[in-house]
Amino acid sequence: MTIPSWEDENLGSMKRVALWLAGTVGEGGIFTYTDLRKDFPAVAQIDRRVRDLRDRGWRIDTSRHDSTLGSDERRLVSMGEAVWENGKGPGKRAGGLNGARRREVLMRDGNFCRSCGITPGEEYAESYETAQLDIARRTVKHADGSESVMLITECRRCRMGAPRAETDEAGTIAALDSLGDMERKMLASWVQEDRRAFGRVELLWAAYRTMPAESRQNFREALNARLL
Repeated sequence: MTIPSWEDENLGSMKRVALWLAGTVGEGGIFTYTDLRKDFPAVAQIDRRVRDLRDRGWRIDTSRHDSTLGSDERRLVSMGEAVWENGKGPGKRAGGLNGARRREVLMRDGNFCRSCGITPGEEYAESYETAQLDIARRTVKHADGSESVMLITECRRCRMGAPRAETDEAGTIAALDSLGDMERKMLASWVQEDRRAFGRVELLWAAYRTMPAESRQNFREALNARLL
C-alpha cells in the first residue's frame, strides 16, 4: 500500500513526522532531532510531535533505553498507529501516557520493576549501575482470544533485554490447574504480598545460571565436592 509523502504540507505536522519516520528512517533506523529540524524547519516543537507518536504505539528509543545511542540519537524500534490514515491522527488517544498517568502506573505496580523486582536507585548486583524505572507497553493475550496493549513498570535493563515481550494471560491462568492445593496456597501468599523473598539456594541457582560455561563447570565441581 502506497503511503502519502511526508512533504505534503496539507497534512498535519504529526502525520508528516510519522510519514518521515516510516519512509526516511524505517524500523531499526537511527535519527536525530537535528535531522528532523533540517527537514521540518517551519514546525515548532518538533520533539512534541515525536512524543505524540509514542502515545499512539510508536516505539522510539533514546539513550535511556539503548546504551548504544548517543544523547541526541533516537531509534525507531517499531511503528504504531498509521496516523496518516483517515480518521486517525489528531486528538489524544485514549490511554496516552502523560506525567500523571506515568505516576499512576508506577504506584499501581509498587514502584519497582515488574520483571526483575529492582527499585529505582537500587544498584544492580555486582555493578555500580543504579536502576531507572520506565513505563513499557506490553501485549497481553486474554482468555477470550483477544489481545490488548497494557502499561507495565520495567527498568531500563529489562526493557532493553525484552523489547517485544508479551504476556500470555490465558496460558498463565490455565496453568493454575496443574498446581496442587498446597502450591496454590503458597502462590496465593506471594500474590497477596506482591513480592517474594528468594532463599539462599534460589539466589545461588540464579547466580549459577548467569555464569559463563567455564565458571559453571567450576561451580559444579565445587558443589559435587561438598556432596561427598
